[in-house]
Amino acid sequence: MQGGCTTEVLFHLIQALPEHVTTGQTRLVRLWPFAQQRTRGNAAVAVELNTEDEEGLLVFLDNYWRNSILPLKGIVQTSQHSDREQFPSDPGMVWFSESISDPDIYRKGLRQEINLQQLPIPTKSWGGHGRIGATLAVLWPVRESTFEAIAWREPSANELRQLDKHAIEHIDQMEGTFLCRDDRLGNSLLAPRGVSPVLFGIRAWKRDVAMEALQVLLDAPNTEPVIGSLVFETNQATNDHLDYSIEGRVERIEVLRGGHTVIHASEQRFLAFKESGQIATISQQLHEGDVIECKGLVAPDNSIHVEFMRIQELVPDKHRPSCPTCNKSMTSMGKHQGLRCKKCGFKMDDGWVETPRSLPLKQWIQPPASSRRHLAKPLDDDSSIQNNL
Repeated sequence: MQGGCTTEVLFHLIQALPEHVTTGQTRLVRLWPFAQQRTRGNAAVAVELNTEDEEGLLVFLDNYWRNSILPLKGIVQTSQHSDREQFPSDPGMVWFSESISDPDIYRKGLRQEINLQQLPIPTKSWGGHGRIGATLAVLWPVRESTFEAIAWREPSANELRQLDKHAIEHIDQMEGTFLCRDDRLGNSLLAPRGVSPVLFGIRAWKRDVAMEALQVLLDAPNTEPVIGSLVFETNQATNDHLDYSIEGRVERIEVLRGGHTVIHASEQRFLAFKESGQIATISQQLHEGDVIECKGLVAPDNSIHVEFMRIQELVPDKHRPSCPTCNKSMTSMGKHQGLRCKKCGFKMDDGWVETPRSLPLKQWIQPPASSRRHLAKPLDDDSSIQNNL
């Protein structure tokens, strides 16, 4: 299997630490998905290391970097997104002697391109572009978090992953796990798509639930052997990347090739991807004059990629009244000249009949589980989210 998986690299580093070093919580932080040299999952990792011999630890990190991480430079990861350019890996590592956080810089790292010059200088650093993500993982203020238990496959494993189906069903029903399954497709979301050394990742709201679910799947008789596992504290499903919602009055709808929909609204363009399910379907049914409220990241072209949507106002459908004599639709005879039935000639004053439309009003919707960003909080797992968007 191809090397360079961010979480696996950290796992091997932790396994190799000297005896005088102990570890605290590991972190998995998702960052701005439009970054020019992002990793496949736009993720960065960090771990708290404790030691009385910092100088000895830094000597170890120097050697480990040179022998085990630097050789990963230049690898091009494969991706299920064939239209997305994959940059050669440029790994980076940073060490801060003291605990540090910076909510402002962290938030920038979720919403826009950021460079090394904007970041605090670490005690020591190694490598290239990857230092940006590594630093942001350290700066994460952890005001809200979830947990993901990740296990890695043995190097000799074949392409087909083996996970115990009964254990997966049990984990899916556990209180406190989330995004284990795409109910729309009936698929498990525990195993990554494409080539990856990760066997599975189990998301949970609390650490103890993640640890329990991890053990359930590892102990199951039909789960393949693993080289190890870790429970990461993550910013996934926190909505950390989103700010205030944006409202707009629809001016026109443009359906692109491939089924994606552009909502041209007053002073804003919203983009609903085909994969966003109900959002895409409803977007194509909007009319001029409808008012929508959306949340999503601002893309480099200044469009908003819709992650949450609700309709605030719907203009009614308008049609001409029916002829009271023959029940055919009346037609206009011209401006201020009234209506006439083409079949029987009956005439009446000009007018319209308005019919309410049946799209859901004032109700937040989001893409199906398999098409959401890692950072998006599920609506169906916490009713309070409806009020926090």
